[in-house]
Amino acid sequence: MEIHINHTTISLKRGDITKEDADAIVNAANSRLAGGGGVDGAIHKAGGPEIMDECNKIGKCEPGNAVITTGGMLKARYVIHAVGPVYKDGNHNEENILSAAYESCLRLAVSRGIETIAFPSISTGAYGYPTEAASIVALKTVLNHLKNNGHGLKLIRFVLFSDVDLEIYRHSLNKLVASQN
Repeated sequence: MEIHINHTTISLKRGDITKEDADAIVNAANSRLAGGGGVDGAIHKAGGPEIMDECNKIGKCEPGNAVITTGGMLKARYVIHAVGPVYKDGNHNEENILSAAYESCLRLAVSRGIETIAFPSISTGAYGYPTEAASIVALKTVLNHLKNNGHGLKLIRFVLFSDVDLEIYRHSLNKLVASQN
């Protein structure tokens, strides 16, 4: 599925983010930038030790923020490491922290001249954020960013791990687009 906002395409697909041919891919990182399981572990494994070396130099990243490193051996030139919230119950500022993580990635991408970026579904794995709620936050943040700062990015792709996640994101994007018309 694709939609166009200003001069940017938003695309949804099922796939392996480590194989994306984009200027930058986003890593759902932990605050210690220490590698881990899921998307984080897959990116570090595919990208090689150069990514971890740069993460070690950076040290840490607080939830709601993002930092950038090389892409190492990945097709992507850069990895943007975003730290989302650990989901508790939706009443501990999780939505604002998740939105801030996506916005931090977008701002960092634009500041570096990145034109294509691929996102996973941040915080929905080990951090337990319900995928439907997270998809609304992610897509709404991207749509608002493009309406308010619609320059620089040509492609924003969400690369989802499963068919179920892809369908959830597709439904959420259709719902958000319909509500804005």
